[in-house]
Amino acid sequence: MNVANESWLDALNNGLMSIIGTINGLLWGQVLIYLLVGVGIYFTLRLGFIQIRQFRHAIYVLKSGKNIENGLSSYQVFCTSMAARVGTGNMAGVAVALAAGGPGAIFWMWLIALFGMSTAFVESTLAQVYKVKDVDGQYRGGPAYYMEKGLGQRWMGSLFSVFLIIAFGLVFNAVQANTITDALNHSFGFDETIMGVIIVAASAFFIMGGLRKIAQASARIVPVMAISYLAIAMVVVVMNISELPAALALIVKSAFGWQEAAAGGVAYTIAQAMQSGIARGLFSNEAGMGSAANVAASATPNPNHPASQGFVQMLGVFADTIVICTASAAMIMLSGVMDQPDAASGIGLLQQALTNELGSWTAYFMAAAIILFCFTSIIANYSYAETNIMFLNGNTRKGLFAFRLLVLAMVMFGSITSLPVVWSLADASMGMMALINIVALLLLSKLAFKVIKDYEVQIKAGKTPVFDRSKFPELDELDGAWHPKEPKTVKANS
Repeated sequence: MNVANESWLDALNNGLMSIIGTINGLLWGQVLIYLLVGVGIYFTLRLGFIQIRQFRHAIYVLKSGKNIENGLSSYQVFCTSMAARVGTGNMAGVAVALAAGGPGAIFWMWLIALFGMSTAFVESTLAQVYKVKDVDGQYRGGPAYYMEKGLGQRWMGSLFSVFLIIAFGLVFNAVQANTITDALNHSFGFDETIMGVIIVAASAFFIMGGLRKIAQASARIVPVMAISYLAIAMVVVVMNISELPAALALIVKSAFGWQEAAAGGVAYTIAQAMQSGIARGLFSNEAGMGSAANVAASATPNPNHPASQGFVQMLGVFADTIVICTASAAMIMLSGVMDQPDAASGIGLLQQALTNELGSWTAYFMAAAIILFCFTSIIANYSYAETNIMFLNGNTRKGLFAFRLLVLAMVMFGSITSLPVVWSLADASMGMMALINIVALLLLSKLAFKVIKDYEVQIKAGKTPVFDRSKFPELDELDGAWHPKEPKTVKANS
């Protein structure tokens, strides 16, 4: 009887894996890569390479938005989005891209980040335009909100919310917890169940405090973990500074197949590098997926204009992929571990590189990095899901406590269990939410371009940008945070 049950369950699991694998292969192997790259290029051209022209201004906006009296600052929101973006994908993901596509994958990762910066700009600007206040006075917004208020399609926003809640709120948080406990168990023999209880308790402390506590925690933790990681990478680079020019040259040569031209198979080499680099880059920085836009809407922007948050979030893509992912790639490439016959795979390759260069003590550093990267992702991912739970419930707190308990249960589940079919389902959910978001971005892009142009015109005139909704007649019927719709005046009987 047990054998029969196991056979039936195995068959069901294999069948689900086959179906979900086909969906993921179609979404991530073809459709989304072309769409996200295409949208990024289109937005970049329409905005006149704003990510390059206004890069210094973006830094100024981020710095000037550190301290506010009420609400969440742009800096806090930036750190929260970075907490979700920066995870094991910045370490293991880079190693996978290098192994599958060679050094050239890094070049394509850089390129997709450059284009993705403009996509992040547009979605974050729209999230600000269509944000609302919830029952607690906290700003809420994101793709679900601009689908409902901008396109008049609540069903579309609801579908997006469901996919995001499944992917980010539940499964990805289980994945992050699993990564922590698995790493600590293999490195130090820590019991996974005990570690799971500790992770749940720590997660509950921040999750139960809501978006404000999560943002405050992110603003403290993210800079520390990012600076520490980059400092270690810089030490490795300095130790191998003479090899740096050759490594950079290899990245460019491999990206276009020049390194392999003599051996033939150039087209295949380029395709492998492109696919690996683009896929891992998109997966890491999340530009166009609509995830970071949820927290971008929660900022109280400084200056008082929706486009200011677009500047801040495009820096998030830059920091995630061009800075942190490059740091991981540099440590792996300069250490020479990829050429060794006993080279590890995934995050083990990065650990091997650090051990070779700096010694065995780096195992403790990597354990700390994994804990911080994954834990901050758990609480930031929850914040994305919370906004979409509130969207489904009419911006009320109905069912929020029960959802928080469900998230914590998934964190515990992930700490002690690994089910590949569940992880694959999360990839499919994220792919579907990205697909829906891209459609909405294209349909609302005309308004986004107009809002961004309004900001730039005021900057060029030497003014501090202020959002004047009267310039945008398409928002006349909008009842939102920027200008609540006035109730109609009813004349009294004479």
